[in-house]
Amino acid sequence: MTDTKSQLASGSKLLHWRIAQYLLLVASVVLVALLFLKPTIGLNIFWNVVIPTAPALIVIAPGVWRNICPMATLNLMPQRMGISKQGSLSRHMKARLGFLSLIALFIIVPYRHLSLDTNGERSALMLIAAGLIAFAMGIAFKWRSGWCTTLCPIHPVERLYGISPAKTFKNSRCSHCVRCTSPCPDSTKSMTPAITGPSPLATMSGHLLIGSFAGFIWGWNQLPDFSGTITVTHYLHVYLWPLDSALISLAVYMFLYQWVVLTKEGRRTLIKVFATIAVSTYYWFRIPALAGFGPHPGSGMLYDLTRVLPSWIEHLSHIITTAFFTWFILLRKNKKISWLIRPPVVTTRKKRVRHC
Repeated sequence: MTDTKSQLASGSKLLHWRIAQYLLLVASVVLVALLFLKPTIGLNIFWNVVIPTAPALIVIAPGVWRNICPMATLNLMPQRMGISKQGSLSRHMKARLGFLSLIALFIIVPYRHLSLDTNGERSALMLIAAGLIAFAMGIAFKWRSGWCTTLCPIHPVERLYGISPAKTFKNSRCSHCVRCTSPCPDSTKSMTPAITGPSPLATMSGHLLIGSFAGFIWGWNQLPDFSGTITVTHYLHVYLWPLDSALISLAVYMFLYQWVVLTKEGRRTLIKVFATIAVSTYYWFRIPALAGFGPHPGSGMLYDLTRVLPSWIEHLSHIITTAFFTWFILLRKNKKISWLIRPPVVTTRKKRVRHC
């Protein structure tokens, strides 16, 4: 009787996740339509509501994001439809795709200043392209190996920001394990970008992200959104500022990692420090910009509150967001938990598969 009740409760929770997944997928389709038909509204919703919310969600509850991400739903749709070819990726190919996702992140984010933040059609086309790639990777490769844990440009950020989750959630994506990737970011306790497979490229990519991302975010926020005729000078500005800052940040990280912080626990703390700096820097600039404050009035603004709120509100937002993320990532007593609960183990004739 108890087992039956437990199964019913588990099935009900899974149904709730499924409803959330498909509702969010429908909402994404509506958003793409708005980007084409009502670009001002679509751009505000996407770049000034959805995107500013995502980093905080990934920091606090990465498992929730992993359970409801619309791109993941598209990626797993071929699996649900029974049309996936269930291909396997070698560890070297996984490393190459992971590195490519990092390069894509460093290309797409600066391009926001040139076009994506102000052009609804191009933002929509970017989302459509990502969705098609996610779906195609789901056809070619088994479960989440082709997109969610390798090629997705958001995944490197998930691994950095999701270092100290508040809670582990039920895995609504994987009912069982087929060992689609190893290590599995969803089921690995205390996941960080430094936890990788044996590939040197994967290890390099992880440390590259950890060290560079804080500087990258700072550099990106030094520039406004450009409009009108875009010249070569504009391209140089939007890419050199964040990339140069990223190199400086990376140099500091590598110096500390190689010469100062030499213990395993100390290096884990170092990763937390750089994750904290990265997300705190993002919200240091982003929250005031949403209300019309900050160094580039108008850029990234959701609604102009400068005539309603006092100027000191900007400094208050700096204090609150920085204090919160410092406490949550660095100071809070953190249990070593995973983003999602490990699904049941599947045993095959050839080998025992432990975890998806």
